Amino acid sequence: MILLWGVAEDSPLKETWAALERRGAAVFFLDQRRAAETRIELRADAQGEIRLGAERCDLSRVTGVYVRGGESSALTPGADKDAALGRHARALDATVASFLDATPARVVNSLEAMASNGSKPYQLALIRAQGFCTPDTLATTDPAAVREFLASHGQLIYKSLSGVRSIVARLGPAHLERLADIAWCPTQFQQYVPGGDYRVHVIGDSVFASEIICEADDYRYAGREGEAVDLTASVLPDALAERCRSLAASFHLAAAGIDLRLTPAGEWVCFEVNPAPAFTYYEEATGQPMADAMAALLADDDKSEHGK
Repeated sequence: MILLWGVAEDSPLKETWAALERRGAAVFFLDQRRAAETRIELRADAQGEIRLGAERCDLSRVTGVYVRGGESSALTPGADKDAALGRHARALDATVASFLDATPARVVNSLEAMASNGSKPYQLALIRAQGFCTPDTLATTDPAAVREFLASHGQLIYKSLSGVRSIVARLGPAHLERLADIAWCPTQFQQYVPGGDYRVHVIGDSVFASEIICEADDYRYAGREGEAVDLTASVLPDALAERCRSLAASFHLAAAGIDLRLTPAGEWVCFEVNPAPAFTYYEEATGQPMADAMAALLADDDKSEHGK
């Protein structure tokens, strides 16, 4: 039995679910929007049962879990106004977290492993420890420190310190006029690294590389700048592919999205390791079978050589 935790509209979950059904795998979907109908009984040995309306899931039969859940209290209709429902939704999340900690099933990915994404500077330190080059980085609330950092590097980008998605942007004259605002919000600044972008998805032993051609500073929001994005499937050098596998493993991530840039000098620079990658954006553009690889991983059949 494969347990999926999240919402049906989530594209990676939806496509993985379809891939699991094509394989004939038994699937139980724990819908966070239906917290009001959900009850979970969990014992210390990770045994128990999920009851979701008339559906039942024997936790002893779960062999794989795909975690795409957010906060159930924010996703459950009415939980913001009904205090008892909000408490119930939060209690469900806590119970699921306890199950994920205790279960012998393969979990993609554990909440503990995903926690490193909560601090970008900490994550960068872990990436450097694995031998990857990373951009010179400053996290600060001091405008003077930023100006000194800018003088050292010539061009900077800035982005969020936390795991909350932010738009990566080049630091320009208009930003310098508002630099005093960082006194109220610690911000991360990095040297601008020229080169071509690659998103690498490690899913079990499989490695899928997508080359991204785009003139925008943040290709995810290229449309706002009137820029186009072109994604194509790519093949990494064997040694780099193995380094990406090792990097994901060092984070205890069964699946990860790794952001790389290849500089004009031929150096690979790593910016981030995403522990819950929305791989379907890249799959749709490149045709690489990532959902099938995720299904194989969850079904404990990740030796299928996808993407190698």
